[in-house]
Amino acid sequence: MADTQIQRLQDIMKRLRDPENGCPWDLEQSYETIAPYTLEEAYEVVDAIAEKDMPKLKDELGDLLLQVVFYAQMAREEGLFDFEDVAEIISEKMERRHPHIFGDVSAEDADAVLKNWEDIKAQERKNDMEDSSALAGVAKALPALTRAEKISKRAARVGFEWPDFDSLMNKVHEEHEEFRAEVNKNARTEMHEEFGDLLFATVNIARWQKIDPETALRDATLKFERRFRHMEQNTTMALSDMSDDEREALWGKAKQAEYKRKAG
Repeated sequence: MADTQIQRLQDIMKRLRDPENGCPWDLEQSYETIAPYTLEEAYEVVDAIAEKDMPKLKDELGDLLLQVVFYAQMAREEGLFDFEDVAEIISEKMERRHPHIFGDVSAEDADAVLKNWEDIKAQERKNDMEDSSALAGVAKALPALTRAEKISKRAARVGFEWPDFDSLMNKVHEEHEEFRAEVNKNARTEMHEEFGDLLFATVNIARWQKIDPETALRDATLKFERRFRHMEQNTTMALSDMSDDEREALWGKAKQAEYKRKAG
């Protein structure tokens, strides 16, 4: 049944891209025009997971799979590769990167598995890419926090690392003071640079503590959104018409309401 549905989806995309009788919109698309939709669908998958909405997750995974089939059909038309090639290369990669399952390498826990995986990836980059840097292959289109975490992790694996957590925290404080100094001078270019340095140092705090910075910021933003909406829903006044003290009191009530929900 699974193979039948995969083939059905490929046949649908092939028909949509038929030069004579296909869909005008689908025929106009290219790798570049589809790429933004791919990012959007990936984020919608993440949203469904965060909401623990399994029916929605099933639907969003279908949308994401469609993206793969779309790219593969366009590549097939150009004689580059097809869906079978995509499935074959990822199957080979998964077997190669799990030698403790498909080979004779030992891995007693998840940390050992991850180390094997990263070592194999590093060797693959060395074999396949002209760029031999330890930082090679980190996609530039990643969200900035995620890319910063990956870049710093790569650097740490070759020894470019903080000696201890306190040293890292001191660096964050240093970057904070440098940013504040540029703010006081209203030096816009320098403020931009120092703020970036502060964010990068903060991402390293997350890495040291095994916190995903992208998820942490997403959760903090959602928390702010919940509390702000609670403020809006529990007053008859416009927030813009309130005094600072009134807004602060309303914010406090929103926090208390959230604490009670968690406790209950």
